[in-house]
Amino acid sequence: MRDQGPDVTIAGAGVLGLSCALALAEAGCRVSVRDPGGPGANASGVAAGMLAPAFEAILDEQARPHLGLLLHARDLWPAWAQRTGIELDRSGALAVGDDQWLGELFNRFVALDLRPAELPAAAARGLAPGLSESVGGALLTREDWRLDARVALTALRAAGEAAGVTYSAEPVKAREAGLLVIATGASPSLGDVAPELSCLSPIKGHIVRFAAPWAGGAVVRARGAYAAPGHDSLSIGATMEPGLADSAVDPGKAAPLRAAAGGLFPALTGAPSEIFAGVRAATPDGLPLAGASTAPGVFLAVGARRNGWLLAPLVAQVVAAAITGGDPGRFASRLDPARLSEGA
Repeated sequence: MRDQGPDVTIAGAGVLGLSCALALAEAGCRVSVRDPGGPGANASGVAAGMLAPAFEAILDEQARPHLGLLLHARDLWPAWAQRTGIELDRSGALAVGDDQWLGELFNRFVALDLRPAELPAAAARGLAPGLSESVGGALLTREDWRLDARVALTALRAAGEAAGVTYSAEPVKAREAGLLVIATGASPSLGDVAPELSCLSPIKGHIVRFAAPWAGGAVVRARGAYAAPGHDSLSIGATMEPGLADSAVDPGKAAPLRAAAGGLFPALTGAPSEIFAGVRAATPDGLPLAGASTAPGVFLAVGARRNGWLLAPLVAQVVAAAITGGDPGRFASRLDPARLSEGA
């Protein structure tokens, strides 16, 4: 069956590119992924790996109207994780902070028909080992999950290889034979190939990782910071630097993140850490471009802002359907690249 589909080249080996590659290979296409940067040289590997429809909608006004879509994307993950061997953690996410802030968050949850659990301090510390004794009550939502982004990227690539996907560090030439999927982020070298890419803007972000002295636990959300456990580390993030497209690390961004880490988890005060930077692409409405470009033979899988991991299975479904004629699902029109064209 696999040799009956078209040849597809995917530019970009981040989570969107690798997910589209797997979906297309499983649909019978011959797929090649190209990324001169190599594994891990993209924002997907820098990410904290949060699948967070609830807190995205609660904390980000731009994401709030898209809650239904974000929840649907999250619900695609159990089957996707089983297909790829990615481990999901469903411990949930905690909000900690002063009573006024928690009260504001609670009201936002209720307004969106999401019902968080109000937890005493001891229960919050039980879900987030090492959490400061100064933390009072907390709000818990089980709607948000997480994964380890670096481990998951490796699993996605391995699943693609098993399905017949090939990988190369050779750059994509603008018009090679076959179809092209652009999944290259905010500053694609192929920007002149698809006119829809002109709507993308870059957002640089820094994240600090500690070798955590404990394993597992819920994601912790505080004012201006989060703490996300991983396979062998705790990620503290993140900065949002709109308009910056370089991925060079700025050491000056680490101090506030390290201070936030020590405030939430005293054991991390003065502990060794590493700082990383990545650049994400964003559209004006906060949703990715997924589907056919107006350029013949070109398809897009870009612009997921800070929800690349959450939206990856949905974007892969939409792109694969656009190429193979399958079912794109009920949210495909919301991701259609044409929606942001002049006069749309």
